[in-house]
Amino acid sequence: MSRPDFNLLVTLDVLLAEGSVARAARRLRLSPSAMSRALARLRETTGDPLLVRAGRGLVPTPRAMEIRERVSHLVQDGETILRPAEKLNLKQLVRTFTLRTSEGFVENFGPCLIARVAEEAPGVRLRFIQKPDKDSAPLREGTVDLETGVVEKTTAPELRVQALFRDRYIGVVRKGHPLARGEITPSRYATGRHIYVSRRGTRQRAD
Repeated sequence: MSRPDFNLLVTLDVLLAEGSVARAARRLRLSPSAMSRALARLRETTGDPLLVRAGRGLVPTPRAMEIRERVSHLVQDGETILRPAEKLNLKQLVRTFTLRTSEGFVENFGPCLIARVAEEAPGVRLRFIQKPDKDSAPLREGTVDLETGVVEKTTAPELRVQALFRDRYIGVVRKGHPLARGEITPSRYATGRHIYVSRRGTRQRAD
C-alpha cells in the first residue's frame, strides 16, 4: 500500500476553510488549475467529492464537514511540531516543581537553590517532599519532577539522569579507639560497635 501524500492535508484544510478553489489557490499561491488538480487528487484519495457545486458556489459534503475540524487540528499540530523550538524564558515561567529528596539535601542545598530560582525564575515555586524509599515510580508516573539519590545501574532507562556530586562515608570514633590505628578492613569495621540510624524508626541492630 502506497503512503499517502500528507501535503494534501494542508491543501484540504485550506479548501474546506475557503470553500472555493480560486480563493484556496490564492491563499496557497497556486494557479487555479493546480488547485483543481489537487482537489481531484483529494477526491481520489478520500473517495469523496468533498466539495460539490451548489448554485454558483461550492459546498462541503457531509464527509467534508465531518473531517474539517480534525484536518485543521492535524495541520496545526504538524506546524507546531515543525516550528523551531522557542527558547524558554525563565522570567515568564510560572510553575511549581515537586522535588523528592533524601535527608540532608534540603538542609545543605535548599537555601542556595531557592535563592537561585527566585533570582532567575521568580514565578517558579519549589515543593520538597520526603523520599522514604528508592522506588522511582513517582518520577516515572510524573507525580514528581525531580528526585535526588544514588545513581545505580538499575536506574530506569527512560529517566534522564545527571550526576550532581560524589559522596563518601566518614567514620567517627572516640579518641584512642582501636579502629583509629592501622588499616580499616571490612572485617575490622564489622566487629566494631556501631550506632544504628533507622530512617523508618524500626528497631534493628547493625551487625
